[in-house]
Amino acid sequence: MKAIVENNQGNVVLRLQGRLDTAATQVVTAEIESQLASCSEVKSLTCDASDLSYISSSGLRILLGLAKRYKDFRVVEVSQEVWPVFEMTGFVKIMHIEKALRRMSIEGCQVIGRGGVGVVYRIDDDTIIKVFREGTTIEEVRLEITMAKEAFVLGMPTAISFDIVRVGSQYGLVYELLNADTLSACIKREPERMEEFAVKYAHLFRQLHSIEVPQGGNIPSAMVREESAIRHIGRYFDTASIDLLMEIVNAIPQGNRLLHCDLQTKNAMVQGDELMLIDMGEVGYGHPIIDLGHSYSAMMALVGDYEQIIGLPEEYAKDVWQRMIGHYFKGATSDELAHRIAQIEVVGCVRNFSWLSLSDSFPDEVVRQCQEVFHERVTKRKDYIKAVCATMSDWVI
Repeated sequence: MKAIVENNQGNVVLRLQGRLDTAATQVVTAEIESQLASCSEVKSLTCDASDLSYISSSGLRILLGLAKRYKDFRVVEVSQEVWPVFEMTGFVKIMHIEKALRRMSIEGCQVIGRGGVGVVYRIDDDTIIKVFREGTTIEEVRLEITMAKEAFVLGMPTAISFDIVRVGSQYGLVYELLNADTLSACIKREPERMEEFAVKYAHLFRQLHSIEVPQGGNIPSAMVREESAIRHIGRYFDTASIDLLMEIVNAIPQGNRLLHCDLQTKNAMVQGDELMLIDMGEVGYGHPIIDLGHSYSAMMALVGDYEQIIGLPEEYAKDVWQRMIGHYFKGATSDELAHRIAQIEVVGCVRNFSWLSLSDSFPDEVVRQCQEVFHERVTKRKDYIKAVCATMSDWVI
């Protein structure tokens, strides 16, 4: 039996390896105490039980003692064999204990979607998995599940994940979607059905934007998140540029409608006659122009490779979006439609660059490209953008 303590600036990990039976507890207790004493500070203590094959009642008492001494104490990666001991003894109710996640492989699996927070793979006919980028915490993954469940209850047609898994060193969410394919894949495979798909796409937006989000729930304000994202990318742009982006956001009217905030065609799955949404990490509430601006940014003004990111040729992406927005504003005159699209396009300017807040490790060339595009799309059009912002208050919901 081994006990190894690793200290990362006060965030201490205790790795237990082997059988923590009665005979081993006395020696192990001394080892743990000695190693913890050498830590100058213990902000948190995490017991990694991934290599723990057995634990006795005396071993449980060691963990109980640590839990009483250290406020931020948790036991993680408990194996399927050891987990029943914690469950039957009631330890799962008195301390933070996490079962080891099932491991899955994506080797040879088809990529069906790729975004800033991860990649979606088709595992088999019934199952897809979203693999989050390196560095994503399990709390962030659980938040996405929470958002998906709340949005589903409110009426958003979303696939609910039924399992968090490990894929190498990354986390994944597993979804059951029977014989489903992305809207991007369907359009690419059957472009002659473009109009039909555009109608479904528009209906999905209108369905979401008819749902009012009650106060007091877990779904966050999309406006607050937009402002936070803009502040985050201040490292890449000068103060005047950040101020202009913030001016756009501040011009958006208040709203309480349910928003997906990343409704690209690769995030809508076609299952039978129904569209189901995936990638729920950015769900929020606010004015529909935020949702439509985000989709405009992706489908009409993407900074990047359409085929890789959206899964469609650029001409297909723009065609389906333009058809969709016509159906979304069905009955509007051509002048009214042009006016709304101008407002949506300006809001889309924010998303063109705020997505850089999703990670602090984008390559320098990606950041430089965004800075160059910003100058062309935003800086040079400052007066036009300000004029459009002045009209946004006329969009009443």
